[in-house]
Amino acid sequence: MNEFENFGISQRLIDALNKENILEPTDIQRKAIPELLNGFDVIGGSKTGTGKTFAYSIPMVEKLVGDGSVEALILCPTRELSIQVQGEIEKLISKSKIKCVAIYGGESYIIQDKKLKQKPSIIVGTPGRIIDQMNKGHISFNNVKYLVLDEADEMLKMGFSEDLETILKDVPSDRQTALFSATLPQFIKNLALKYMKDPKKIEIESKTLTVDLIDQRLYYCMKDSKMDLLIRLLDYYEFNHMIIFCNTKSMVDELTNFLKKNDYKAEGLHGDLKQLSRDKVMNQFRDNIVKILIATDVAARGIDISDIDCVLNYDIPYENEIYVHRIGRTARIGHTGMAISIATNHSKGRIKELEQYTKSTIKECEIPTIEEIKNNSSKKLYLDICEAVEKNKDNNTYDKLLMSLARRSTDPMPLLRGLLSLINKDEKVYNEIKVYQKKERTKSKDTKSKSKKSSKEHGNKNFQIEVNLGSVDKIRPNQLVMLFHDQLKVHREHFGKIVINKTRTIIDVNGEALRFFKENKNIKFNGKTVNIRIL
Repeated sequence: MNEFENFGISQRLIDALNKENILEPTDIQRKAIPELLNGFDVIGGSKTGTGKTFAYSIPMVEKLVGDGSVEALILCPTRELSIQVQGEIEKLISKSKIKCVAIYGGESYIIQDKKLKQKPSIIVGTPGRIIDQMNKGHISFNNVKYLVLDEADEMLKMGFSEDLETILKDVPSDRQTALFSATLPQFIKNLALKYMKDPKKIEIESKTLTVDLIDQRLYYCMKDSKMDLLIRLLDYYEFNHMIIFCNTKSMVDELTNFLKKNDYKAEGLHGDLKQLSRDKVMNQFRDNIVKILIATDVAARGIDISDIDCVLNYDIPYENEIYVHRIGRTARIGHTGMAISIATNHSKGRIKELEQYTKSTIKECEIPTIEEIKNNSSKKLYLDICEAVEKNKDNNTYDKLLMSLARRSTDPMPLLRGLLSLINKDEKVYNEIKVYQKKERTKSKDTKSKSKKSSKEHGNKNFQIEVNLGSVDKIRPNQLVMLFHDQLKVHREHFGKIVINKTRTIIDVNGEALRFFKENKNIKFNGKTVNIRIL
């Protein structure tokens, strides 16, 4: 049974919801739909991903008659959100005479004039373009019975206050009004007092705003290593569909160019792009041709794609609410997701603020080593091959070629190695990630344990070790650090200056880490046994 039937809505709407496999209302839908069906004005505090579009559009569509006049007006802060809202409403009205059009800046007036001549019952749009069409006499709101202000807080932040005044003066006062906002600050309450009639206030508790469904992770590095760290994270996790957020348009462009040069399927999205370019990028992202979308917060408004694996904050947002808004895009209506933030040491206080605001923990993680990236890649390749084997059981296209190759040897291993080498022709080189060196705390004088005694003896003093690897072995500083981290569990913070000579390398090591090198195991690098001597 479809639980929406409990609202007493028409079978036509139930059929439309069944077609989209929408069977159970979200919290905001469960609370808002009955109030709106009963004719009350509603203020809804609801963030992206909680199902607010259907919360206001299901009662709206249920009440419209489709008489050729504009019966409903939905105002949105951005064109992206306008397009997304129109798309959701189309799912509900596909088998009715009700028409819905989106009117927004950046699209040709000729195209929009044609849309308006279709006599739509519902208009979705941005305030600026709506006013333009009003002034041209192409829109009349005399018969509007239903008004929605979607993401009202964002509209006011973007300076649409006067535009809203202009539009609302032209809409009948006996209408029903729904206002939805990610937050409900005082200026939203003032707006409600002015334009709404005894509204029912519905606010979803923060625990249901998808944060608890998101695996929040944090990686620290120095500012000039952020791009190199991003590459490691992309290769380590191998997300299928993700959004990377930047705070500025210039950073979006810079990061997009960087990832494209490194052969990632990435595109940028920000307010300076022309509408045709924006539409092209979004269509490619929806179709999964583009795997990585890099965007500013304003440009990403209205992006509603259900299969986003991860949201990555390349820049930490300035506002707590924006952080929640960003990461909520990866946990759509009950699904889980991952949110990763790249931060510098200066952002530690900011991270604590975000944790307090979201009432959740952002887990600090170790930077993936090259070995860990390779292992993950091998595991994924194994699963991909298993899936391909299953799919191609009856595919005989390459039988002749395989038989020819099989005759070369009874041992299948050389053949398999050769085939796999074609997949990974060149081994990727990763740059060293610069991290902040943590200051060691001074140990207590009255300590009695052996480890504390050792710490007291060595303090923060640096010692030197000699390793029998040098430039002839084609070893790099970051490879040495990774080698000792993986094999001896020596943390990166314990390494200092590294001088690579022809046949040996001298490394400055914090005294705290000497015990790890004394427990030297059988370590090899490219088949060569590594000898370590404490100088």
